[in-house]
Amino acid sequence: MPMDEVDRKILGMLRGNARMPASEIAREVGLSGASVARRIERLEANGTIRGYVTVIDDATAGELDAFTEIRLRSGVEAREFEEIAKEVSEIQQYYTIAGDPDGLVRFRARNVDHLQQVVNSIRKTPIVAGTKTLIVMSVWDRNVLDSLS
Repeated sequence: MPMDEVDRKILGMLRGNARMPASEIAREVGLSGASVARRIERLEANGTIRGYVTVIDDATAGELDAFTEIRLRSGVEAREFEEIAKEVSEIQQYYTIAGDPDGLVRFRARNVDHLQQVVNSIRKTPIVAGTKTLIVMSVWDRNVLDSLS
């Protein structure tokens, strides 16, 4: 079943607050709570909603976020790094991207020393030709800020 405008409204509301009760969403979109719950279940089943997350303020939690550009050796497919990424618990996301660099990794680390250890271990893998790391100083996130207001 294709998505309609009501599905888009439901997704927008869940994007702002993933814990919003179906009954509250139902009032906003003009449907019954059961109907909204069925729509959410369908969106989960078809993969449109892939999961729910808790957004944590890394600075308050005593952690830092960083992004590392990954340049792979000649002839290495960008997807090959994905196997390495799966084994490194500090890697939160890995993006294959067009252009230079080949990929972008988002790390979460306890501190700068911990980040350096993790990045150094990545650099030592035979498929990585080089890296460039950027430490996040602050974050602006539309979805998080909208849900907090």
